[in-house]
Amino acid sequence: MKDNIRRTTIYLDEQLHHALHIKSIETRHSVSDIISESIKYSLAEDAADYAALEDRKNEPAITFANVLKNLKKNGKI
Repeated sequence: MKDNIRRTTIYLDEQLHHALHIKSIETRHSVSDIISESIKYSLAEDAADYAALEDRKNEPAITFANVLKNLKKNGKI
């Protein structure tokens, strides 16, 4: 067993569990490995989103009301 690995319990819909089990058989990866990789992917997406927000933090904020006002002013709506 790998170092620094924590055991946990998750509850899955029966059909999702079945699909995950079939995927594990076809890919020859354990269910645990598939779930761990999925979580890592999701967290990496979150990190990328936060980085994008940080990059844009100095951009001026615009409200939806102003967007609508500009669309109307420009004859788009």
